[in-house]
Amino acid sequence: LLLVNGFGGTPTIELYLMYNAARRMLEQRGLRIVRSLVGSYVTSLDMAGCSLTVSLLDAETTALWDAPVRTAALKW
Repeated sequence: LLLVNGFGGTPTIELYLMYNAARRMLEQRGLRIVRSLVGSYVTSLDMAGCSLTVSLLDAETTALWDAPVRTAALKW
């Protein structure tokens, strides 16, 4: 799982550029991105920048990630 979280002041296009760069670096090291999330989810008053979170997923955690979500921040 690769999560790119913007801090509020970084445009979405730049977050996707960060995602693409991180994905390429991880794939060069033999890791495969099977799930991803890109956006501003935990922000800090329009602060510039972003955070990257990489998590290893097994069958159980992938199923949990794919489960329906209905919160104030996320919905799928």
